[in-house]
Amino acid sequence: MGSDPRNASDPRVPKQSKGLTPSHLMLVDHHCHLDVPEFAADLDGVVGRAKAAGVGAIVSISMLMRRLGDTLRIAEAYRNVFCSVGTHPHYAHTELDMAVEEMVRLSAHPKIVAIGEAGLDYFYDNSPREAQMQGFRNHIAAAQETGLPLVIHARDADEDIAATLEDAMARRGFSAVLHCFTGGPELARRALDIGLYISFSGILTFKKSDALRAIAADVPLERLLVETDAPYLAPGKYRGRRNEPAYVVETAKELAKVKGIAAAELARATTDNFFRLYAKTPRTALAA
Repeated sequence: MGSDPRNASDPRVPKQSKGLTPSHLMLVDHHCHLDVPEFAADLDGVVGRAKAAGVGAIVSISMLMRRLGDTLRIAEAYRNVFCSVGTHPHYAHTELDMAVEEMVRLSAHPKIVAIGEAGLDYFYDNSPREAQMQGFRNHIAAAQETGLPLVIHARDADEDIAATLEDAMARRGFSAVLHCFTGGPELARRALDIGLYISFSGILTFKKSDALRAIAADVPLERLLVETDAPYLAPGKYRGRRNEPAYVVETAKELAKVKGIAAAELARATTDNFFRLYAKTPRTALAA
């Protein structure tokens, strides 16, 4: 029999910084993808290891609305797991028939706490840019209508992302986060100017991420979030392995170092920020 995945002695459970214990203070992984095949046979272990590492709540982010049933089944199985509704820009062209009204209707489910992820990805260009933009605008409209936060994917599209968000925000306010931030300082500045949050993933821990760490240092503490984007982008300590929510501890440690504050202060701030942004999520989830 293998080791209990809920046991902190499990080598897959990151050791915590001083002041970060499950009974004292918890982190939140607000962006991962638990509905992918990589996790299918290990969900209990993944959620258990996250809790043992001090990760009190998890949001599994939708990539395809047509697969929302799978995402919801996972969220419904665990008291501290929630999800979003939306279409990743890689698949925007496949779900342009999904109306804003349908997103709004689906978002009424108590486990759905966000819209997205949506946005623009000009690095891979897996979906035509016109389709990505249409999908992005539809998701913004759903966020405006529901009051739920928009989870934004932005890669090599800084100017179009910033201009689209500024235009939409000028017409009707909404809340949003730039997830897994890898953009430049100008995108960060413009996002902060219109009230957005900025989230950092395991990329922050990579040796060649000095420019990204410099941007993170300038983001106000009250606008920061941490995430894994699991199963992708494992932090440096685990690079090459499947990422999982427990490893958000490593990104939090690095971000605390970048900000020059204690790990416990960073955990407290990012968790408070999460509940401020993802306001539909009950704080009681941390005690699950």
